[in-house]
Formats: sequence, C-alpha cells, structure tokens
Amino acid sequence: MADRFFDNVMPDLVRETGNESRGDSLRNLLAMPYSSLSQQLKRSALDLKESRQVAQEIIKQGRSMAKNGSSPLMFEWYGERYWGAAHGLAGIVHVLMDVELKPDEAEDVKGTLGYMIKNRFPSGNYAASEEDRTRDLLVHWCHGAPGIALTLVKAAQVQPQQRWFGNWNRGLLKRVGICHGISGNAYVFLSLYRATGRSDYLYRAKAFASFLLDRAHKLLSKGEMHGGDTPYSLFEGLGDMAYLFLGGMLDPTQARFPGYEL
Repeated sequence: MADRFFDNVMPDLVRETGNESRGDSLRNLLAMPYSSLSQQLKRSALDLKESRQVAQEIIKQGRSMAKNGSSPLMFEWYGERYWGAAHGLAGIVHVLMDVELKPDEAEDVKGTLGYMIKNRFPSGNYAASEEDRTRDLLVHWCHGAPGIALTLVKAAQVQPQQRWFGNWNRGLLKRVGICHGISGNAYVFLSLYRATGRSDYLYRAKAFASFLLDRAHKLLSKGEMHGGDTPYSLFEGLGDMAYLFLGGMLDPTQARFPGYEL
C-alpha cells in the first residue's frame, strides 16, 4: 500500500502569516494568506507551457474545420458543430481567452464571437449548432444564449443597449440545475451585474433565486419541475440550487459560474 501514496508530513495546521521562512517553500505556501495563494495558483496554471501547446492545437483544428465556413474557427462534437458553452464554440473560445494568444489567433477568436453575434436570432438567442440554425428553442448554459453571454462578458463585449437573448422572458426553465436550469440562468445575470454594476441585472438574479427558494421544492414534489437524472448533483440537480444560494447570492460581486468563470 505504501507505494500508492506519499507520507503526509505536512503540519495539521499552519497559521497564515505571509512571512517567508528560509529553506521550506511548501511551508511558505501553507502560511501564505489564501487570497495571495489563489492568485499564485492561477498564475502558475496560466504559465504552464502545455497550455500554450494546447491552445495552438485548438486553433489549428478550429481553422481546419472552418475552411468552408464564414467563422474563423469551428469545431465538431459527435457530428454536430455546436455553438454553446458545454460542447461548442462559446466554451472553447472562453478557454482560449485564458491563454496568451498571438495577434492572428486573437483576431480569430474575436471573429468567431462576431460570427455568432451576427447570426443570432432576432430574439437575441443563439442557435444550438450550425446544423440547427432555424430553431430558436434552447435557453440554457449548455446550449443557447446564457453560456454565450458569459463568454461575451469575458470578452468585454457587454453593451448596455444589447438585447440579452430573452433570458429574462424565457429563462425560468422547468429544471433547477446550472447546466440547463434556472440556477444557471441566474448566474448569467450575476455575471452581467459584476461586469456592469447595473442594479437591474442584480434584481433579475435575485428574482430567479427567489423563484427557486419559494417554489422549487413544491414544483418538484408535484412533478411540474425536473430535478435532474441525478437529483443531488452539481450541474443538474439540487446541488446547483444550493451552490447558487451559497456561492452566488451571498456575495454577488464575487459570484462565478462554477467550473467556467475564473
């Protein structure tokens, strides 16, 4: 058994001091205030040489698949060229914006976002895929405008006059989760509030959270709302609602969509 793990010789607790001692870099990290350590972890992750290599390969593949289209980048998953955050353009571009890009690569990212904006539906919503450009149907983080909106916020393309995809009118989905439910759509408004400081976005996040607080359990018990195939999971079930209440609404200025926004 001993060959399966390292002996844990780290102290049970090291008080945060911020003062470096000599000769023990691990202990220095353990004593570092959490806010400082988190920034160092982030810098280290973004500085990894492998990140640049992965980004180059993503750009290469995206350009290759886009040769016959008007978007600079395009990707395929299970035979479809998706647009959304979970499986498509928005999610891939979102990751690329965390990596240092060459000027021509950055232009391709910008052009890809412009392509999606140009081809959105009149309602402000976005298609699920290139193969499904006629159905204005899905208003989810995984497919549709909510996930794309988070990517646009990251790209600093939030414009107060822009119509934000009908997430308010069509965002009260009959599901609780963040992937394709009310909790995820609430995070869009939290992201917009964090980027703009506009109180109307905070109100809309509050309204979606209040709807869940007041009615979710009743609707679930009646079978009028779907609790997810795995009802207590993050991304699909009640774990999402709990995360929204604890991780989003307690301090909206620090709210981040889990696993997506840094």
